[in-house]
Parts: sequence; C-alpha cells; structure tokens
Amino acid sequence: QVQLVESGGGLVQAGGSLRLSCAASTGTLRAYIMAWFRQAPGKERQFVATISRSGSNTDYADPVKGRFTISRDNAKNTVYLQMNSLKPEDTAVYYCAADLTLFPHSSQDEYDYWGQGTQVTVSS
Repeated sequence: QVQLVESGGGLVQAGGSLRLSCAASTGTLRAYIMAWFRQAPGKERQFVATISRSGSNTDYADPVKGRFTISRDNAKNTVYLQMNSLKPEDTAVYYCAADLTLFPHSSQDEYDYWGQGTQVTVSS
C-alpha cells in the first residue's frame, strides 16, 4: 500500500512551465505503474500521462503530447510531470495515481491509489 502526495502546483501565465511531483509518504513506488490525471471545473477527470515501472515506457493524452513529460526517480520514490508551454485549458486539479500491474495504461478505474491533488491554474 502507498500514500501519494502531490506538490508543485500553482498559478502560471500561459506559455510558462511547472513541474509537479508525486511522492510516496508510505510504501515504495518502484513496483507500481504511475499516472497523472486532471480534473477541470465542471468536467470529468481525464488521463494525462502514464509511465512504466522502470520509466522506459510512457504514454500521453493527445492534448499534452509534445508539451508534458512524465518521469520517475525510483531511488527518490517520486514521479514527476514536467509541463511546458502551458495553456489556459490546462487549468485543473492534477492527481497522481498508482497501479500494481505490469503495463502502463490510461484506465483510471483500475488505479488503486490516488493522491489528494494539486491545483494548476494557467492565466491567459
């Protein structure tokens, strides 16, 4: 079992960058597929990015491809989301999630553990 804590959110102007972190306060992340999801006001939570246990395989939602990068440092028990060229439509609460399975995926219902979320606001 893991407990996830996100950080790094904030207010940024369009075109700017932020790096989100997701750390395990208990447990170890190296056995888990990790992912980031986001939920904008009035909208359903949606997939953003996922990464394999080793970090060698990643996948992204189309709206963030080429702008966001997911990575992990298993020695630091942390997963990151580097967000560049931010747009107002990226405004959302960002959640990290962990799933004890073999392959990265975007099916949020299958993720077992979730963080509390961190707010990202992009002003125009």
